[in-house]
Amino acid sequence: MVNAKGQRLVAFGKYAGVAGMVNILHGLGLRLLALGHHTPFMFIGPSHNYRNSGMARQAIRDAGYEIALGMMPKSIGPLTFIFTGTGNVSQGAQEVFQELPHEYVEPEHLSKVAQHGATNKLYACIIKPEDNLLRKEDGGFDLDEYFQQPQKYASNFGQKWAQLSSVIVNGIYWAPDSPRLITIPDAKNLMHPQETPWIPSSPGCPKLPHRLLAICDISADPGGSIEFVKDCTSIDHPFCLYDANSNEYTESFRGKGVLMCSIDNMPAQIPREATDFFGSLTLPHVDDMLLSDATTPFEEYQASPSVRNAVIASNGKLTPNFEYISTLRENFRSKHRAIAAAMKSTSKVLALGAGFVSAPVIDYLSRDPNVSITVASQYKCEADRLADRFNNTVSVLLDAERNREDLEHMIKNHDLVISLLPYSMHPDIAKLCIKHHTNMVTASYTSPAIMQLNQSAIDADVTIMNEVGVDPGIDHMLAMECFDEVKEHGGTITSFVSYCGGLPSPEFSANPVRYKFSWSPRGVLLNTVAEARYLMDGEIVEIPAGGALLESTTPQDFLPGFNLEGFPNRDSIPYGKDYGIGKAKTLLRGTLRYKGFSNAVIGLIKLGLIDTNRHSSLHEQGPDITWKHFICELLGKQPDILIDSLKDIVFNKVGRVHSRLDCIEGLGLFEEDVIDKKGTPLDTLSNYMAKRLAIGPGETDLIIMRHDIGIQKPDRTEETRHVDLVVYGDARGYTAMAKTVGLPTGIAAKMILEGEIQAKGMLRPFSPEIYRPMLSRLKQEGIVAREHTTHH
Repeated sequence: MVNAKGQRLVAFGKYAGVAGMVNILHGLGLRLLALGHHTPFMFIGPSHNYRNSGMARQAIRDAGYEIALGMMPKSIGPLTFIFTGTGNVSQGAQEVFQELPHEYVEPEHLSKVAQHGATNKLYACIIKPEDNLLRKEDGGFDLDEYFQQPQKYASNFGQKWAQLSSVIVNGIYWAPDSPRLITIPDAKNLMHPQETPWIPSSPGCPKLPHRLLAICDISADPGGSIEFVKDCTSIDHPFCLYDANSNEYTESFRGKGVLMCSIDNMPAQIPREATDFFGSLTLPHVDDMLLSDATTPFEEYQASPSVRNAVIASNGKLTPNFEYISTLRENFRSKHRAIAAAMKSTSKVLALGAGFVSAPVIDYLSRDPNVSITVASQYKCEADRLADRFNNTVSVLLDAERNREDLEHMIKNHDLVISLLPYSMHPDIAKLCIKHHTNMVTASYTSPAIMQLNQSAIDADVTIMNEVGVDPGIDHMLAMECFDEVKEHGGTITSFVSYCGGLPSPEFSANPVRYKFSWSPRGVLLNTVAEARYLMDGEIVEIPAGGALLESTTPQDFLPGFNLEGFPNRDSIPYGKDYGIGKAKTLLRGTLRYKGFSNAVIGLIKLGLIDTNRHSSLHEQGPDITWKHFICELLGKQPDILIDSLKDIVFNKVGRVHSRLDCIEGLGLFEEDVIDKKGTPLDTLSNYMAKRLAIGPGETDLIIMRHDIGIQKPDRTEETRHVDLVVYGDARGYTAMAKTVGLPTGIAAKMILEGEIQAKGMLRPFSPEIYRPMLSRLKQEGIVAREHTTHH
């Protein structure tokens, strides 16, 4: 029932606002108590404890009196309340709020009072549509256009206003096409501690973990304007804590997160008063209502326009104003059928590949019964083992490289693809994901070919998350966590040196190359002949491809218990821009190995065994050939040469270094064993070493990572932050490499499925809303870094 201006004449909205405001003030007192602060809010009860709103208001005025006397802990800082909307709900909430000592501020002044406001009063700010809605195209705003086409607009509320708020009271209507006030990724940033060194604190009066303390979502619209509201709370259980990092709710006042209140029948907490209020608004229109006669045509109904236009049905059919309900009802039924189907269905994940690191990925995802996984591999036995081992998992035979039609069909029928295949295949898989609007995750480095698809992915509304393994992956996250923390304190990154390596545990490292393979041998060997670039003391250092990389190996003694060496890895220089540390004079990302590895592999390179070109003697369909015979061919010698003479020739070929000759002999490359040919020397050697130097039953591996980060503080003093990560594999479980690649990959996939990662295009884990929850969840899986600092 509305007047000539379209304003509602009869509604419960005001008392929804009244009850909601009383509740959130009550909850705020309990939340602050759990955080170590006794405040005047403790004397405010829940709405249903009071006989009427007047009694509640008196309790609130009593609390306000103590606030005005300065009895709020100084360590809390100024409290700001943001009200969304200007309708009945917001007005009812503000009426209650105004019983407290308060000051209204305009949005442009909110930042100032949030930082330096007084603590003997509360601050209120009303955020209207024009304050937070921006036309995507040009940043403008037109209210009529917004109501007609809300999909043209985006909201900056989560990034601009919510971070300045202590309590958000949300009373706006939200339509499905409208932008959300706060998204799940927004919430992750809102839960991050703010730097307020001017606010005093002590052991008995700690600072708040973050500014935003509570949200009262009076609109009670799950998945609506506050995206992470999954379900409404109830009068019996009005509050819960939402932890953005874990994306989980707990029914408690103690712990991490923001307090949530989202009761969908707020006025029922003040039943008599709300009923009297509703009745008083209805009473003036009762006489007109009594004129209604269903036996006469609706056109003859002579009531006032307000009543007549509110009649929904007459004479067994909808009135003209409400004929749209027929369509709405059908859409509603279709929507609820879709929702019911969605609730019964599961998120469908396609995992391409069933190799070294796939098991932890499937393990992590299969813990959720609402996620179904299809493992596709060209080796059916490997996929079957995973399907037999984990719940909600099936296996299929698929050669993704040769059978594009089946690959495309499977991508089309899944919600997310995890590619554990060689990185060279990722661009083609990404193109299919973009074509069919399917999200994708991979642990591999981004390549130029992948990055060229960025805009296409954005246009298709597709998320493609890259580099979420260990290196790249966890190394990015730990680095960015440190960089962002330093910048928040006004510091500057002056240098960044990082090394990472997957190694056999020391007790299993006694072999010719001091290495065993827990992932692709081809990748390990190919990296040894790659080129590299890095920045050292402001000078660019370039290492050409072909084997010169290993000549630059240096000892690494940061963990004295390990006998380590390191060499540069790829091109480190772009990370100055990628990481936002362009002022750093030294940038080096390197690979760790046990001492002796580089020297041994140099011998293999000099002998021609790490060569990607096809060799006629290694053709898969060619005649059998032994390792000794193939070495003779590489050296241009007859296969019947005396073995001692062959060793002498090899010794000269590898630079007359005895340890290199010992490596070649120790690997069995002078033996008469028939080769399993794979076309190229590199692929053939990789296949051979994968079997000969595999992590065996009962053997373990480890991951070692080290960041040395040079920091200059605002006072010009300098220090070096050291970040160490050491992860051991389990003799009867996963290797360290499998854990540190598979688990972050699985975590990233789950975050995309649950809407925690919403950015589109080619992504890497560089932003806080991605790396913070990922590091938190990795910690729960036992993957934890340690830090210490050297002061200069």
